[in-house]
Amino acid sequence: MSDLQQEIQQQGATFSPESPSPLGNDSEAYLSIISGSGVWMYLPAQNGLLELSDQDCRQFLHNQSTNQIQTLKPGAGCQTVFVTSTARTLDLATVYVTENSVLTLVSPSQRENLLLWLDRYLFPMDRVKIQDISAEFAVFRLFGVFNEEKIKTLGLEALQGQPEASHGVFNLGGVEVRVAVGNGLGLPGYTLIVPQAHVASLGETLRDLGIQPVGEQVWEQLRIRQGCPAPELELTEDYNPLEAGLWGAISFNKGCYIGQETIARLNTYQGVKQRLWGVKLNQGVSPGQAVKVGEQKIGVLTSCTSTPDGIWGLAYIKTKAGGAGLTVQVGEATGEVVAVPFLTHEYVTGS
Repeated sequence: MSDLQQEIQQQGATFSPESPSPLGNDSEAYLSIISGSGVWMYLPAQNGLLELSDQDCRQFLHNQSTNQIQTLKPGAGCQTVFVTSTARTLDLATVYVTENSVLTLVSPSQRENLLLWLDRYLFPMDRVKIQDISAEFAVFRLFGVFNEEKIKTLGLEALQGQPEASHGVFNLGGVEVRVAVGNGLGLPGYTLIVPQAHVASLGETLRDLGIQPVGEQVWEQLRIRQGCPAPELELTEDYNPLEAGLWGAISFNKGCYIGQETIARLNTYQGVKQRLWGVKLNQGVSPGQAVKVGEQKIGVLTSCTSTPDGIWGLAYIKTKAGGAGLTVQVGEATGEVVAVPFLTHEYVTGS
């Protein structure tokens, strides 16, 4: 059990060593979050948090990733994708612009690779400093629709109605916390970035408001159900961000950036040959298996999870084979291709 999970346990959570998840409330939490009937918090055992600072930090990150960052004002943010020069996916990140820096949430498994990768493009004349501050902070993900009473108690009125990734520093129970709109899965909620020393105190404040912790298994169930791609599964150098359905994290009218030519060409000539979709299955199967229609292979299953409302997967499927509504076979299972909330597939015109 990690130190962070021990912190959660001290907050009163029930841990079950027999369960794939350390918490014993998986079904209740999952159904509550999906239906929007409760509020919950998830505290991962690891996080990836990079800080880019100095005068050119926004311009530098703008040039190294897919979205429009240079024009963002302090208090704003967005999702962006790091890609190779041939537009192969490295990671999906969320950036938060502050007065003096850009905080960049990346996948924990990718942070060391991204540090090395960013350093390759950092030249002596660039006024940019890059630090890995992952060990200094914890990241809470909050799920649910917060009523007026909870918002007022937390003092988050300034974030009401603001766009995804809007953020600011708030005093929560005596702790200075950076709070941002959204939780990384396209569900209602917030992201909280807090110094490690105050994890237990913040957790107690949240629990006093009736916000209970959930474990890793619920996060994974929600990730797949929402359609959020993950590193080493859906986000690999085998795929580009358009195939991964990350159109919302790409600006098609910004200046040059790494991988731009390939991405622009794929959009202009409608050349996306495969797309990431959800799959509703009638039984569990292992990722990595072929997705078929009859005897014809049309794709590959990348993730699969069993939830209280069924078995869900993610799969890359050839564009010419079809999309939502298609009946497929995956190993011994049959399933239906479904649209998932996190992903988009529409070409951008007029860019």
